[in-house]
Amino acid sequence: MKRICVFAGSNAGSAPEYAQAAQRLGQELAARNIELVYGGSKMGLMGIVANTVMESGGKAIGVMPKGLFAGEMVHGGLSELHEVDDMHQRKALMTELSDAFISLPGGLGTFEELFEALSWSQLGIHRKPVGLLNVNQFYTPLSALISHAIQAGFARQSNMDLFVMEERPAELVESLLHFKRPQQENKWGK
Repeated sequence: MKRICVFAGSNAGSAPEYAQAAQRLGQELAARNIELVYGGSKMGLMGIVANTVMESGGKAIGVMPKGLFAGEMVHGGLSELHEVDDMHQRKALMTELSDAFISLPGGLGTFEELFEALSWSQLGIHRKPVGLLNVNQFYTPLSALISHAIQAGFARQSNMDLFVMEERPAELVESLLHFKRPQQENKWGK
């Protein structure tokens, strides 16, 4: 695995454990010589994981839409920065550049990126592993929501097999490295 795309909040969150987990994830990626692909911001958990990767000797690749530069405060010291026209191109390029996905805690933007990665995995558009870093049980309610959708008949039980969830960065990366995706029909012919 050469690169992992990390979705993360542009805020640091209300508990110090969130920033600590972002730092540990950055250290873990660098120690395993796995490059970071992410949204390109210097703010919040996004900036923390990128800074830690680079401070630990790793490579951080940012992807940022030109229109968000002012609002999201683009990181000026990245190993690589790709400028794209819009959010759709941002997510498409992050997916293209990456071999797997990790979602740190975050808000609506993080959820949107995560759910697109999960949905595309379900549809067979990509076959890349998706991991949730469950810091302070942040993603436990989301896992319960997916279970609820299954019980209500809106999702298949196999959807729970599209992602792994761990509380520690080292364990999550290890789970992604050994992820065995369930066989599903590829609906997009790729």
